[in-house]
Amino acid sequence: MKKITIDPFTRLEGHGRIDIFLDAKGDVANAYLIIPEFRGFEKFCEGRPVEELPRITPRICGVCPAAHHMASSKAVVAVFHVDPPPAAKKLRELYYSAHMCHSHIAHFYFLAAPDFVVGPTTDPAARNIFGVIDKVGIDVGKEVIKNRAYAQNIQEVIGGKATHSVCGLPGGMSKAITEEDRKDFEEKAYSLVEFGKFSLKLFHDVVLSNKEYVDLITGPVFTMKSYYMGMVDANNRVNFYDGDIRVVDAQGKEVAKFKPSEYVDYIGEHTEPWSYLKFPFLKKVGWKGLVEGEDSGIYRVAPLARLNAADSMATPLAQEEYENMYNTLGGKPVHATLAMHWARLIELQYAAERLLELCQDPEITDPNVRIIPTATPDEGVGVVEAPRGTLYHHYQTDENGITKKVNLIVGTGNNHAAISMSMKKVAQAVIKAGQEISEGLLNLIEIAYRAYDPCIACATHALPGQLPLEVIIYDANGNVCQRLRR
Repeated sequence: MKKITIDPFTRLEGHGRIDIFLDAKGDVANAYLIIPEFRGFEKFCEGRPVEELPRITPRICGVCPAAHHMASSKAVVAVFHVDPPPAAKKLRELYYSAHMCHSHIAHFYFLAAPDFVVGPTTDPAARNIFGVIDKVGIDVGKEVIKNRAYAQNIQEVIGGKATHSVCGLPGGMSKAITEEDRKDFEEKAYSLVEFGKFSLKLFHDVVLSNKEYVDLITGPVFTMKSYYMGMVDANNRVNFYDGDIRVVDAQGKEVAKFKPSEYVDYIGEHTEPWSYLKFPFLKKVGWKGLVEGEDSGIYRVAPLARLNAADSMATPLAQEEYENMYNTLGGKPVHATLAMHWARLIELQYAAERLLELCQDPEITDPNVRIIPTATPDEGVGVVEAPRGTLYHHYQTDENGITKKVNLIVGTGNNHAAISMSMKKVAQAVIKAGQEISEGLLNLIEIAYRAYDPCIACATHALPGQLPLEVIIYDANGNVCQRLRR
């Protein structure tokens, strides 16, 4: 059986490869997303004071550390049974809204846009942010950098650091913000709202006006029916920071709604020996393998899933575009994987609008941002919507607050099965017997996983087997003498 390997795949965080196996005729028999890296954050968090975890777990990833910091901070709050003051909760959400802005800007313009603005089969040397700027103009590039920096600066002021923040404490936040900070944030938030509008217009002008791209988005190759999961507020509107977890089926019908602390009753975790990335599934349906449909317990998270799981957006501009997307794509739910990019820009608009709302909230500068815990610590779960999907942090401690057990389910982990299935579906559609296999053709397979904005470094925490060690010994002429594997 012939094998095609894409190694490494590009424009994502972390490392992995795609192995595609062809049958005797030359058609695709199977395709696997191989994750060879292992990172043991769950294990080496054990034995540490639980209040240290909000400073440790963000080191999992340099792209979305704010998501881990907030999920961890919420889990620690639950462990200590303390409810932060209202100002602390609003300040956390303000910080987190800025993070969602900066992350979504980075993914769309730096990772996704090269495929749509430059073209999915163009020279890979031009398929990057520089190619995007060359197409849309240097002024657009300046706006991208400026607004991403605005969002990052807000995180730095509140979080203490631009990347690995230290603001989340048991019972609240490390410090309040000043009126001067608030005014500065408000000015930046206005800019981000306008940039969100601009980004959606760019998507309409460049992507949706191109029939070839629209056919690619809506065609069967990039379509997959599944369950969808996302966090919602009391009115079933999208919320990134707090709420219940809602699951809908392929028809958009609610099949589950639960508190974050109840996730173990709804989510199971399957492992396979060929990957260090877990396969979460809906317990009620069960693990049926990498198969599509409602008989399979596989679900999806991230922007499109959040919009599918919710009834609406909580801000006016985002709601307007939310309705536009579903009207354009034939109603809810949308199963087109590449619509993830449109949904991501709608979320960018929502995050910017919510950021502005919080900046204008009179309580946001209240100095009362922490309550000192007094209860005996034991167990807690913290959940936020990371840019890449629903993120679960679950901690168990002894009576002294020393961590005994940690479980993390991250956005990319939730999407692992769906990513694998999406890539296989595209591979089977574009690779045919007797056809020349070009780089551009293989990039179409990469486009399938890129829609999910995967973060492999975040996702690899399970240890189903031994680490994949391979030692290759060469002679002086470069010939392989011996190959040793563990």
